Amino acid sequence: MSAFGPKYFCLHTLLFCLLFPFAAVAQQTETGGTRKQAVAVRVADGAIRLDGRLDDQGWRNAPPITDFIQKEPDEGAAPTEDMDVRIVYDSDVIYVGARMYNRKHVPIQAPMGRRDDVEALAEHLLVSFDTFHDRRTAYAFGVSANGVRLDRFYPGDDEAVFDEGFDPVWRARTSVEDDSWTAELWIPISQLRFTAQSEQIWGLNVQRFMPTNNEMDYWVAVPRTQRGWASYFGDLRGIQGIRPSRRIEMLPYVAGGSTVEGSNDAANPFDSAFTRRTGMDVKMGIGSNLTLEATVNPDFGQVEADPAEVNLTAFETFFAEKRPFFTEGANLLGPQSVNNFYYSRRVGARPTTSVSGDYVDYPQTSTIATAAKLTGRLPSGTSLGMLGAVTTSESAQRFNIGGTGIEGVRVVPRASYGLARVQQEFGELGSTASGLVTFVHRDFVAGDPLERLIPRAAFTALGDTLLRFKDGEYQLTAYGGVTRAAGDANALARVQRSSAHYLQRPDAGYDKYDPTRTSMPGFKAGGEIERVGGRHWLWNLQTDFESPGFDPNDIGRMTFADGIRLDGSVRYRETVPGRLFRAYSVGFTQRNEFTFGSVRQGGSATANATLTFLNFWTAILDTGPMLRALDQRLTRGGPSMSAPRGWTTTITLRNRAAAQTNWNARVQAIRDEIGGHVWNANGGISFRPAPQWQLSVTPTFREETEPQQYVTALAGGRAETFGTRYIFSYIDRTTISTQVRMGYTLRPDLNLDLYAEPFAASGRYYDIGELAAAGALRLRTYGTSGTTIAQQTDGSYAVTDGAAAFAVRANDFNVRSFRSNLVLRWEWRPGSMLYLVWQQNRHVEERLGQAVGFDDVFRSFGAPGSNFFAIKTSFWLPL
Repeated sequence: MSAFGPKYFCLHTLLFCLLFPFAAVAQQTETGGTRKQAVAVRVADGAIRLDGRLDDQGWRNAPPITDFIQKEPDEGAAPTEDMDVRIVYDSDVIYVGARMYNRKHVPIQAPMGRRDDVEALAEHLLVSFDTFHDRRTAYAFGVSANGVRLDRFYPGDDEAVFDEGFDPVWRARTSVEDDSWTAELWIPISQLRFTAQSEQIWGLNVQRFMPTNNEMDYWVAVPRTQRGWASYFGDLRGIQGIRPSRRIEMLPYVAGGSTVEGSNDAANPFDSAFTRRTGMDVKMGIGSNLTLEATVNPDFGQVEADPAEVNLTAFETFFAEKRPFFTEGANLLGPQSVNNFYYSRRVGARPTTSVSGDYVDYPQTSTIATAAKLTGRLPSGTSLGMLGAVTTSESAQRFNIGGTGIEGVRVVPRASYGLARVQQEFGELGSTASGLVTFVHRDFVAGDPLERLIPRAAFTALGDTLLRFKDGEYQLTAYGGVTRAAGDANALARVQRSSAHYLQRPDAGYDKYDPTRTSMPGFKAGGEIERVGGRHWLWNLQTDFESPGFDPNDIGRMTFADGIRLDGSVRYRETVPGRLFRAYSVGFTQRNEFTFGSVRQGGSATANATLTFLNFWTAILDTGPMLRALDQRLTRGGPSMSAPRGWTTTITLRNRAAAQTNWNARVQAIRDEIGGHVWNANGGISFRPAPQWQLSVTPTFREETEPQQYVTALAGGRAETFGTRYIFSYIDRTTISTQVRMGYTLRPDLNLDLYAEPFAASGRYYDIGELAAAGALRLRTYGTSGTTIAQQTDGSYAVTDGAAAFAVRANDFNVRSFRSNLVLRWEWRPGSMLYLVWQQNRHVEERLGQAVGFDDVFRSFGAPGSNFFAIKTSFWLPL
């Protein structure tokens, strides 16, 4: 295949993916059968008192829902305990009343916890409404026996995919009696979206989970062998005379914080600081189907810190989004089929421009001045998601001893971000076609030095489709998108040389580095066909193409472009319990990745097995070879280098998820042909010493030898490596960390949560050498082949190679850090929150090659660092 063959094939695929979603028509049939029916009854305003006792007259007039069935552990069987659920409403509120019987007097497992955080461990009720009656989307409201609320939004017809960031303002009360527990849910109509009609017909489902025997009871259960959710719901009738409200809510806040350094330096003018902020969130209904949310000067001081790491690669680590404004409704903003085009943490991210000085106060975020998003679903089945945000210009403050004072250095300009996504559902099975566009624009002043470092503008567009066939048993996904970055030639040269592209590679035969270009286009396309339903056999075939110039990183995420991926898998499963297992599956997966030059740069084959035992314990085994490849990333802009073949095995064992004491353990072993290896052991245990307490510990131990650790590149190399020395080393690394989470619930709306992570890591470099030739696997180790190497008193190495002499600096490291976040959350009235926050960030790094031990994890508590104290309160003001 020629070097340009894949490019033309991919361009045709891209055009197909961009155009096909908007012309696709699928022949489909809806899930058959007669739907269950339930009726809601109107009551006088104020007739229901929210106390969890079900003793109001209004409940007696409502017909109960009682015909439930099991999904687990005995699919299709009658529940072991009865339940009846009634629904009534008045002008402003939907009420749900339920009685969950416990005639066997089994102790009810219902520990306390934070909202949405007790689902797996606590007995609870969950009621789901498909308010648009579109058989695709649903709102769910639930409560545990101890009164902890659960809520979520299902953006599509899949029980396993939901938005946990959905946090409407509603209330629930429960009461535990001798042979049952009861629940009352108070759901304001203003918190629901629905179409204005004289009579509302909503989809409905009700479920109950009893963790003591892992029993899940449903009004309508989705079969284990099928994928779906709202399309299976029954109908709720009888709701008349209600109309969507205008839904205007304001949430102003005030916050103040103080940073205190643990080790005071009298010469450091940035040791301590006090900040104060005010801002506001606004939520407003646009018609009956859309919601506009806006935020001015948002504050995310209560958000949990990211885990610690030592990243020795050239590539960025992507962390999960935790900011509430961006998590709620995220499924409407980004497509599920491909995750490159939108990464919300780009908005407000930490600047990357370097600043030097004796003391530097560097901004940890780009301040979001304002942001807004519009989300919702129209009666036609069209879903909308739009986002806009503006971040301010940021400056670092530096101070040099003997200088003239504190100096400000701009590190990032003012920037605007925009995103718009439209998704259309069609066909009775809910196939979809969608389009997405994004842009980023940065405001540079005339002669701004930052213009030479960062692209001025970026644009992306994506089209994707999901087609379902044969009652949802099969589905086809296809997508295609384009990117374009533009700006000063120096900024675009930096992008080309970055770790996402390395277009300056001396052995690159296509899409070569061009330092004069002022724009860079790229594209991505792919697709997948898979069997997702059926009793036994499941399979998938997947392909993906990323051109060398593809780059969504201004608002999206990507590690490295220039790839053609061809993957496939097959799996056999059994979901009917047998003599040994409740369920099991065995399968095989093959993965391959090539460059646009038709060179393999990755590949693996994996056999896997998953066994669920009769006691609900689960064991997972994955094992298989890693194929030798020619990796064009290892030399970080130099010629390609062979990556070794190897073998990897991973074993995981965990007990049942609903156990009061829940644990899991995972062991991974990797070996390769040139002496590299990884031993990785991690796990976790979560237990509740009392109903109000929760404690979890997640330790990790990783010991590895990396035989191709990049060190540096120096001029004066041999012709075989294009005149540059690409220096590598073996490195022995040890990483030990423990994530600790502790929660204490005083009552369902008052919680104290602790997150703490002591962390220690070390690395010792040895057997330093250089790439022997382009494409070579092994190093030309210094001290052999006519070279010499000697370590100096400062730890660096003096190397001679014939007449050439040069130095390689010491890179050994020993890092200890401790991060913690202690937050008191109090919903002091519905929708209004008070936060008290204490954050610690301790860190110390030493140039030592000594491996860390478990004592270093405890020593991290005494590392120097900073303390941040904050108080924040918000006020929910419905209008």
